[in-house]
Amino acid sequence: MAVLVGFTSSVAIVFATAQALGATEAQTASWVWALGLGMGVTSLGLSLWYRQPVLTAWSTPGAALIAATHGIAMPEAIGAFMLCAVLITLAGYSGAFERVMNQLPMAVAAALLAGVLTRFALNAALAGGRAPVLVGAMTLAFLAGRRWWPRYAVPGVLLAGMAVAAALGLLHLGGVHWAWAAPVWTAPQFSWAATIGLALPLFVVTMASQNLPGVAAQRASGYDTPVSPVVGATGLASLLLAPLGGYALNLAAITAAICMGREAHEDPRRRYMAAVAAGVFYIALGLAGGGVVGLLAAFPRELVDAVAGLALLGTIAASLAAALKDEAHRDAALLTFVVTLSGLSLLGIGAAFWGVVAGALALAFQRR
Repeated sequence: MAVLVGFTSSVAIVFATAQALGATEAQTASWVWALGLGMGVTSLGLSLWYRQPVLTAWSTPGAALIAATHGIAMPEAIGAFMLCAVLITLAGYSGAFERVMNQLPMAVAAALLAGVLTRFALNAALAGGRAPVLVGAMTLAFLAGRRWWPRYAVPGVLLAGMAVAAALGLLHLGGVHWAWAAPVWTAPQFSWAATIGLALPLFVVTMASQNLPGVAAQRASGYDTPVSPVVGATGLASLLLAPLGGYALNLAAITAAICMGREAHEDPRRRYMAAVAAGVFYIALGLAGGGVVGLLAAFPRELVDAVAGLALLGTIAASLAAALKDEAHRDAALLTFVVTLSGLSLLGIGAAFWGVVAGALALAFQRR
């Protein structure tokens, strides 16, 4: 479920980004190969090492940033990706990023996660207006699953959605043509223009909009996974895969929340196996990068939106409960939640960062 949501939600942005840099068809497939293997190996290895659910993802806002960058050729962009990876590695292994996260109260972290995830629930509700029969059937399957087979409610939603979509003629699997992807090496070039115009903004966006809510997701779910070595490992993986198209890897928040919920396992100590399984599926999709586009195009957008929104309802409820439990931090948590949910973007930095800024300002005024 996490892999389905992770790929379908933003793989189109990754393809647009590669094409904006002038990538060939083989290079574009190499990007999927590198990102799939990078996410798969890091998720699989880190989850098994720490025996906690650690799921990684590509930087979606980073991809949007790269796609909007003009005047930078592919070799210069590869050099910028490598410099960004070095900065992420240093921020992780130096402990600097973890020290920042340790200043974040649990209520604000939980509100941040709730704000990030609630947008997916809203998308599911809006999808009901575009495909009422499909989304309605999936919602009924979800309610029935929560009543009689709670652990398998979300897979039941997916199966029900696929059956209804097929009956309505919305599922087009005939266009899927599997082909193995192959890595394509692009020699990096380094320039001040790419460093200032791409490497530094990509680093800031990835840390603020991706790693920040990623750590918040872990802590809000009750996991104390070491921040510094995990973030450092994503930086090293990005550095190795950048010449092949792995532009930036980071901690996941949305898909990680799926693997940290009760549906993964009743025992929180066993939920890391969900992230391990997701890592295996990511590797498989990376190797079969040539068929990813056709597979994802086979699913109607409303089906994916409904699956994501319904799968995250339990985590949203738990996060809101944790955010509002402590009255002393309630104002800060509410501000964090609202600003994060708004989708606000300033200076190229996403709403997750500004939500934390709003919460921190509220805490500062209260303590003053």
